[in-house]
Amino acid sequence: MHKNFIAGEWIEGANVALNINPSDTRDVVGHYAHADATQTELAIDAAFDAQPGWARATAESRSDALDRIGSELLARSEELGRLLSREEGKTLPEGIGEVMRAGRVFKFFAGEALRLGGERLASIRAGVDVEVTREPEGVVGIITPWNFPIAIPAWKIAPALAYGNSVVFKPADLVPGSAWALSEIIVRAGQLPAGVFNLVM
Repeated sequence: MHKNFIAGEWIEGANVALNINPSDTRDVVGHYAHADATQTELAIDAAFDAQPGWARATAESRSDALDRIGSELLARSEELGRLLSREEGKTLPEGIGEVMRAGRVFKFFAGEALRLGGERLASIRAGVDVEVTREPEGVVGIITPWNFPIAIPAWKIAPALAYGNSVVFKPADLVPGSAWALSEIIVRAGQLPAGVFNLVM
């Protein structure tokens, strides 16, 4: 049974749902935990508590974490692409390509985490300066659809983590396998402090 990840621990859900292959309904991809409101609140609280420490982490440590995640996604693109195709119904080349794209997204934001400079722009108003900097907002809640179950979460999770935010990730109910596999890599390869990343399916 694939559990939720809350406050640095894999936790059983309030209930469990089957993940069924849409192209062969006899094929059960796996059993996945479903969180309830209480577990979701625990994840939000854990992310809130962990975020200030993550924001203070060095740019290099955040970059290294994202780079490790991206490297593992690329190394396991065929395996994860097969899982994605099996649970969602994409062709295998599309599934593999999506995982590769997600890996590249994490690697791109590993680089962006090191670009600490901002931008200074001309204003249309006299005597007014426009300055753009990137600072963490706090806890980022990420609710994603089923159609790109690894790429869309990567597009959202990687920049949130790169700039010092913590994350609570709620994937679409139709694709928990892809979300769980991505989350397991984020947790293990990223070596993030407890509470920085949470998965509530």
